[in-house]
Amino acid sequence: MKESNQIFDQWPEKYDEWFETPIGSLVKKYESELILGLMKPKPGERILDGGCGTGIFTLDLLSMGSRVMGLDISLPMLSRAEKKLRGRAFKAIQGNLLALPFKDHTFDHAVSITALEFIHEGKKAVDELFRVTKEGGVVVAATLNSQSPWAARRTGEGKKGHPIFRQAIFRSPDELRSLAPVEGIVRTAIHFQKEDSPEKAFEIEQRAKGEDLDTGAFVAVVWTKPYA
Repeated sequence: MKESNQIFDQWPEKYDEWFETPIGSLVKKYESELILGLMKPKPGERILDGGCGTGIFTLDLLSMGSRVMGLDISLPMLSRAEKKLRGRAFKAIQGNLLALPFKDHTFDHAVSITALEFIHEGKKAVDELFRVTKEGGVVVAATLNSQSPWAARRTGEGKKGHPIFRQAIFRSPDELRSLAPVEGIVRTAIHFQKEDSPEKAFEIEQRAKGEDLDTGAFVAVVWTKPYA
């Protein structure tokens, strides 16, 4: 089995290109809104983006005035993020979520978006995010919801040999919530399907927003790190 850094080394351009498609850009919009709503980043705060990839979601944090440290195990993905975010309050470092190269209480908040899909030891990774976050700060983790049709489809593609999805580990809202030692709040987004038109997808998502459903394809949980 390839290591995660090798898995993603060939995918930086393809990853970004998908989010530039009509349905991909809509997915990005709703996922970003969900993450920012949970984190509520403020100007000047220092945030760890664990598994930042090409910086797709990092840019949203930077746009809120935060200072971001982007960590990823894949150097090609990280290099693309550096080029994309040059001139902003962004620093990058190659590293592993299971052994973060930072001291305790380094960041105001920490976030990891879809990186846990490729880590079997999810609890250990979340423990590391908690360790480097200051008391009173929030930790946000997001992944593909195992109970969604999107996950079922990608699992099927993985069984057929897709180089990314055959390595993926999808978790349910309860499974994601259970990775931390404190209670978390779960929210989901992306209730439409990949084959839906952007117009239909917009209508479906607008209806689902007011219903607080836990069945969306994108599931995120926010925890607050307690004071000692």
